[in-house]
Amino acid sequence: MGALPKRKVSKARRDRRRTHDFLTPAKLVPCDNCGEMKRPHIMCPSCRTYHGITVFPDAEE
Repeated sequence: MGALPKRKVSKARRDRRRTHDFLTPAKLVPCDNCGEMKRPHIMCPSCRTYHGITVFPDAEE
């Protein structure tokens, strides 16, 4: 048999250990060009611009 705990771990100690186990929701900011919500410091997926510069032009153009 392996090692077993000597005493029960209290709920407070268990929960303090697990405080960083959750996922944080993604932060969203409005795009300067189209106003749609996007992640900060990332190219806008709808209008494909980053700081007013078109990164990937449309395939039709």
